[in-house]
Amino acid sequence: MFVDELEIYAKAGDGGNGVVRWRSMKFRPKAGPSGGNGGNGGDVYVRAVRDLNQLAKYTGNKEFKAVDGEAGRNNSEYGKGSDDLYIDIPIGSTVTDIERERTFALEEEGAVVCILKGGQGGLGNEHFKSSTNRTPTESTEGKPGEEGRFLIEVALLADVGLVGQPNAGKSSLLNSFTNATSAIGAYPFTTVEPHLGSLYEFILADIPGLIAGAAKGKGLGHKFLRHVSRTSMLLHLVSLEHDEPLTVYKEIRDELSEYAHDMAQKEEWIVLSKSDLSIPEIYEPLQTELEANNHRVFVISAETGEGVKELRDELVAHLRAR
Repeated sequence: MFVDELEIYAKAGDGGNGVVRWRSMKFRPKAGPSGGNGGNGGDVYVRAVRDLNQLAKYTGNKEFKAVDGEAGRNNSEYGKGSDDLYIDIPIGSTVTDIERERTFALEEEGAVVCILKGGQGGLGNEHFKSSTNRTPTESTEGKPGEEGRFLIEVALLADVGLVGQPNAGKSSLLNSFTNATSAIGAYPFTTVEPHLGSLYEFILADIPGLIAGAAKGKGLGHKFLRHVSRTSMLLHLVSLEHDEPLTVYKEIRDELSEYAHDMAQKEEWIVLSKSDLSIPEIYEPLQTELEANNHRVFVISAETGEGVKELRDELVAHLRAR
């Protein structure tokens, strides 16, 4: 299951305590202070990886804790600082520190951000030795590591986003183009999560069906529009089974524009799908009208194969030429 939103708890390591220790010499049980400082606790980082299903691996355990630093040792030895903790998250993730109200975006593979600092180690008694205090008996405890709750949200970084109302034929087209296996069915909300496919070296994302009011959150609208916002271009599918496909097209365009102005500026190709459920006398005037507004328009049927190869070849050529 693709998980694109997850809240986690994380804690950096606590610093190790400083200790009180003494050098032992014959006839001088306290020859001098030798208590070392504690080691620092591990920091917590988030790191971007290419595995888009990474968040699904954390659903069973949403708590992360870095290791504490070691306590100081005898003979003036410092305690060992602990290793930092790295939490891998998908490329394109936004991490929100809920309590501190700060946000981090990781948009490139390998990007790393420190979200919590480990506690500093405490001081051993040797630290407090001075000309006036030869035998200090004080030490300090390590500082606690930072902690907090974080919301991780993934926005897919795809080359092409397939958008349209539920049952517009997006899953069928993705399956025709790629080896993806999106669920297909003649009912709304067939796809409840984005599906990905690879068309040669390009990533296509089947974005779950949008409906009127999506920009205001209706029908998980904001969650799905977040994915659309990160795609390079759109294939906007409009099913010809609708009585007024142009109205359906404009409805989705309005939702995209309302969600974010730059969304409406993305390059968009219009795909009139399910031509096998219509007739040329109906869809050809619509195609002409849309093309008159400088749109690239394709008429296809995933059921019969009409226009699918042409669309695929044109799309690949266009993506390679960018």
